[in-house]
Amino acid sequence: MQFDLSAVETGTMVFMGTLVFALVITLFMMTAAFAAMVLVGVGRLAWLIVAGTLLGLVRGINHAWDKLVHHASTVDLPGDFQVDFRVDFGADFPGQSSPSTGTYPRVVLRDS
Repeated sequence: MQFDLSAVETGTMVFMGTLVFALVITLFMMTAAFAAMVLVGVGRLAWLIVAGTLLGLVRGINHAWDKLVHHASTVDLPGDFQVDFRVDFGADFPGQSSPSTGTYPRVVLRDS
């Protein structure tokens, strides 16, 4: 059986064409929306991975630095290596003056 399209009215053809066009646009928009949701999800996951990695790295560095500083504060200096913690401001303090680096006196910092 053959179907003759010339027997169909023009208004019906326009209506059917409009429905097909609307279906194509709807499928395109649904696909684009789904792709956008996937990309946003992948971007969010990538951001969480990068942020977590950087945060872990910073916390690891801070922890290692804290351990190093606490270890350095417990180190006992040998008896032949004496450090004078007094700052030489001229003749205010008797005794040995502190070694200096340029115009600033050397300062030894210890964790308290």
